[in-house]
Amino acid sequence: MRRALALLAIGLLALSGAAGCGEDDDVVAKPPPVEPTRDASGHYCGMILVDHSGPKAQVHLPDEPEPVWFSSVRDAIAFTMLPEEPRNFTAIYVNDMGVAQWEAPEPGTWIDANGAWYVIGSDRMGGMGVPEAVPFATQEAAKRFVAAHGGSIVALTDVPESYIFAYADEDDTATPAHGDHQ
Repeated sequence: MRRALALLAIGLLALSGAAGCGEDDDVVAKPPPVEPTRDASGHYCGMILVDHSGPKAQVHLPDEPEPVWFSSVRDAIAFTMLPEEPRNFTAIYVNDMGVAQWEAPEPGTWIDANGAWYVIGSDRMGGMGVPEAVPFATQEAAKRFVAAHGGSIVALTDVPESYIFAYADEDDTATPAHGDHQ
């Protein structure tokens, strides 16, 4: 668990655009969010992103022209926790479900994953049919969602690893196998 939290902290530093202390360090500009097309497919499931309901996520890596797409926010969080995945994120965006439609989040609803509030344990299933970490730009919007759908509100750094990987062994198309990430 400590290893996963340390890796998540490293990823969050990269998310915030933090660079090293030296003057010669290259600072990678944070790219803007990209709207998915029919060509965008989920990193772990390989399915067409826009064909799935619920919030989506995109992870930007330096020197990659396209983001890494996720059919669910839960899968994107798993990506940040797995030791075999890249750690040099330049940005992670998720749909703000306080303004986006559940069936098909519309363009312009992307928010920075690091500043979002997440509802976990609600009765809403994500794009891959398993419990989702539902993101919101404001805590007030998250509270309204909890009142309607149950669950609890957490910051990105407080999403439990056990919640993210709870279904990995049951449905390996929904979330990657968790291997030795613990």
